[in-house]
Amino acid sequence: MRRALRPALLASALAAPVQVPAADLLTIARDALGNNAELSSERAVTRSTEAARDVQQGDLRPQVNASGNLAHNRQYESQSQDSTGFGFADGVGVDDDAYNTASLVLEATQALFDARNAAEVEQAERQIDQQLYQLAATEQQVLIDVSRAYFEILRAYEVLEARRAEERAIGRQLEQAREQFEVGLIAITEVEEAKAAFDQARAERIAAESDLQVAFEALERLTGQRYASIEALGQELPIRPPMPSDRDHWVTLALEKNPRVLASQAGVEVSRSSVDIARAERLPTVDAFANYRYADSDRDGLEDHDASSQVGVGINLPLYTGGRTSASIRQNTYLLASSQYDFEAQRRETIQQVRSLYTQVSNDVATVEARAQAVISNQSALDATRAGYEVGTRNIVDVLNAEQSLYDAVANLASARYDYVINLLSLRQQAGTLDAEALEEVNAFLDGQSVTFTLPEEEDRYDGAMEIGAPPSPEG
Repeated sequence: MRRALRPALLASALAAPVQVPAADLLTIARDALGNNAELSSERAVTRSTEAARDVQQGDLRPQVNASGNLAHNRQYESQSQDSTGFGFADGVGVDDDAYNTASLVLEATQALFDARNAAEVEQAERQIDQQLYQLAATEQQVLIDVSRAYFEILRAYEVLEARRAEERAIGRQLEQAREQFEVGLIAITEVEEAKAAFDQARAERIAAESDLQVAFEALERLTGQRYASIEALGQELPIRPPMPSDRDHWVTLALEKNPRVLASQAGVEVSRSSVDIARAERLPTVDAFANYRYADSDRDGLEDHDASSQVGVGINLPLYTGGRTSASIRQNTYLLASSQYDFEAQRRETIQQVRSLYTQVSNDVATVEARAQAVISNQSALDATRAGYEVGTRNIVDVLNAEQSLYDAVANLASARYDYVINLLSLRQQAGTLDAEALEEVNAFLDGQSVTFTLPEEEDRYDGAMEIGAPPSPEG
């Protein structure tokens, strides 16, 4: 039935023929991976986290500093001198002394033992691991969001096809009822019944058109690009249970590969490193150092300069910090416990999601089969009702109800197929295996027919909102 509906309705789709090829799922997914704002932000955070590791490593490497100054000095002196022995000053001496000085200090240190800095480097490494898992989770979320938006467009389009067909069918029934009323074959009540059914079908068609427009715009948000048309999903898509057909296998796979689970597990190690950092505050630090000092002055006609150098090892041991170290250890130990509970919560949520999606996909297979049979049954019921109407055993209300039931069944079948595809991809996401290959498997069943949407002819003044400019250069 749906195969027969598509050619008749495709000509009355929302838009005129487009000049560019329709975009498929893989093309749009690549656009999203390259231009999605949330994913781009996560990539920037990942690079920042990697740079933070380099910052921490810098404290364990040699530190070399140089300082110096060049100054002009003036000293003022005023003294009285008693040369008579009777307390009378016989003169006043004033000496203004001006001179120049220069100095230079070179210092180099190298940490020999610094448990705190070493623990901070280790924590930075664990934070990179966690962020990489977060990035993978965001990439998979973008893929599932794009897939869901793509198939929501196709769902809205097929529902629109059914609603348009319903409107036309009931419209023809209304015209027939009016003609029969004019020649006195039926009462006015049957015309009003047909008119009410037509108005309802028209309202549902308008709502379906709105749903299609909203679905296209949702896809634009994910990719930052507009698509005038996308490829439709063919009828050859196999509807079958998840493979392998073992729910526990999917659960085990998710616990091993789900990036959110792995990120939460890495978060436990990050918190454990915070405890190590706090405990390291009690340990001494040992540094090797060397310095060279140079000083020169032209005061009082002095010549040459002063210079000195030092090489040695310095040790610093904190004896009492007012209880700060003990409090910090307790604080980070509680945070470690919190991260462990968060990890367990993520595991439980993932297990529940995998089990639910596995059940939903399995049920979707049966639902699609039932919906397909419902279309056949409703078509047969409509044919029988029309035949009964022609011989006078059924009235127009029966025909209208049968037509509405048929097109509702067509719309429900379309929704069931797309529920199956979306839930199957969501199961792959929860299992941590959603990637381009998974999308390519679905993409292979696109049939090349276009679902189109008319873009506004006038320039959208909000287009600039999609452009934020070039990101800042890290070299700046």
